Amino acid sequence: MSNFLGIDTSSRYLTVVAQKGGKTVVRHLADCAMRHSVILMDEIDAALNEACLRAEECDFFAAVTGPGSFTGIRIGIASAKGFALAAGKPLLGVTSFDLIAYNVKNERFAVVIDAAHSYYYVCGYGKDKNVISEPAYLSGEAVKNLGLPLYGFEDLPFDNYLKLDIKNCLHPAICRNESKLSDNIEALYVRKSQAEEARLGN
Repeated sequence: MSNFLGIDTSSRYLTVVAQKGGKTVVRHLADCAMRHSVILMDEIDAALNEACLRAEECDFFAAVTGPGSFTGIRIGIASAKGFALAAGKPLLGVTSFDLIAYNVKNERFAVVIDAAHSYYYVCGYGKDKNVISEPAYLSGEAVKNLGLPLYGFEDLPFDNYLKLDIKNCLHPAICRNESKLSDNIEALYVRKSQAEEARLGN
């Protein structure tokens, strides 16, 4: 069983997971008011201490790569990369879609994440959690027309939608994706940031 540190700063919440042998510690803040950069290191220290795990003992470091908060995603990825570089260990990127998908038992479904202004990030999954429709940026009407069971971690206005407890999603997603270790991880944005869209529009 691997030792690892996992970080999720992709939304308003913050989750840190530390695993050492058979012991797993999950620290979760439901709403840190987008103060990830201020809070994250203290939460990491607390999780490592509670798990009796030193950073250099980790076999890899994981971070959620998005989509979600552009700033939050960068903070999580940069933190994981810093630990990995210092310890000489590999990285694991887990998408926000994977967080939900690997906690769903259905064989065919879509994961939906609020992208604001009645638009959503969506990714479709099939048997064995294979992606059957690539991540997309869709209107609420387009999401309704997918005709698939929908899952996520927020309160969303869809009849065929089930909200999962995001606190419990990071650890299973990391464990199920552990074979995908890499020397580098990159952000999954799906769409351009508001700043980029404004710049391109001028």
